[in-house]
Amino acid sequence: MSITVDIVILNYNTRSLLEELLPKVIENSQGENIKIVVADNHSSDGSAAFMRSNFPEIELISIPENFGYAGGYNYCLKNRKSDYFVLLNSDAEPAPGWIDALTDMAEKNPSLGAAQPHILDYKNRYKFEYAGAAGGFMDQYGYPFCRGRIFGNVEQNLGQYNDEKPLFWATGAALFIKREAWEKAGGLDELFFAHMEEIDLCWRLKNMGYEIWSCPNSNVYHIGGATLSNQSPRKTYLNFRNNLLMLYKNLHEQERDTIIFKRKLLDGLAACFFILQGKINHIPQIIKAHRDFEKIKLQLKRGEGNKKLTELSGVLHAGLVSAYFLRGKKTWNKLGL
Repeated sequence: MSITVDIVILNYNTRSLLEELLPKVIENSQGENIKIVVADNHSSDGSAAFMRSNFPEIELISIPENFGYAGGYNYCLKNRKSDYFVLLNSDAEPAPGWIDALTDMAEKNPSLGAAQPHILDYKNRYKFEYAGAAGGFMDQYGYPFCRGRIFGNVEQNLGQYNDEKPLFWATGAALFIKREAWEKAGGLDELFFAHMEEIDLCWRLKNMGYEIWSCPNSNVYHIGGATLSNQSPRKTYLNFRNNLLMLYKNLHEQERDTIIFKRKLLDGLAACFFILQGKINHIPQIIKAHRDFEKIKLQLKRGEGNKKLTELSGVLHAGLVSAYFLRGKKTWNKLGL
C-alpha cells in the first residue's frame, strides 16, 4: 500500500507569501499520494478568496476564527486519515525530494513519531535558519536550542550536521508527524495558542516512547517571523509563558518544582538582558507571562508516566546559559552532546 501524506499550510494574513511560495511547494511536492492543503486561520487580507481564484486545485479549509497555530492545526487535522502529516509554515519553500526523504526515514523506523527537515535561511541558503536549524534539543533547565542555532548564534551549513540524528524536538516550521502519533498525543495543546506548542507535543511523544529525528536529506528554506516578529513583545510573552507551561506539564513530579524554580530565576536574568538591550517594553510581558502561568497551570493536562529529563535523549545535562555566555560554547558541536 502506498504511503499517503497531507502537507497542511496554516495561513494567517500571509497572502503575499502564498502567492510567492505555494507554486514552489506544489512543484517540489509531487506525488500521487501527496495532498497539499491550505488552512486559512480567518485571515482578513483576502487570502481565502485569493486561493479560490488562483489555486482552485488546492484544498482550502476556512477556519471560522483565528484559533492560533495550535487550535488551527487541531481544527483542520482532526478528521484527516493520511499516514503522515506535514505542518508547513506559509513562509517556507521545500527543496525537491524533501517528502521522499522524510517518508523513507519514517518507514525504516517504526518508533519514529515525528521528524524535521534541515531548516535553512530563505535568503542565505548556505546558512541555517533560526526556527529549527538542524533539529531541536533541550538543556537541564528547559531551554530549547538547535544544532546549528544556539540563542542568536546561527551557523553556516557546512555539512557539519549531515548525519541523521535523534532529537528532543522538531520544529513547527516543517513538522513531519505520523498520524497515529498525532492522534495518540491528542494533537497540539490549544492553551499555548502559538509558540513552543510543537516542543510540548514532541516532549509528550517522547514520554510515550516515540522517537524524534532530524532528516538531513530533506531541506526547507524558511523566511521566519512572517506572522509575529522576533522583536514583538507579544512573542516574548508567549515564549516565556509557554516554556513554563511546557515544563509544568511534562517534567517528572520529582524534578518539576526544582527546575521551574531555577528557570524562574534565569528568566529574571533574561529580563536584565532585555533592559541592557533597551527593550524595556518587553519587561511587562515577562512579568505577565509568569503571572498568567500561575493562573493557567492548573488547567493543564499532565501526562501519566512522565520521565525524568535525564532519561530522555536530546538533553544537555548542563545549563545552556552558562555554557554559552560563560564558557563560550556557542555551537552545538562544542557542547559534548
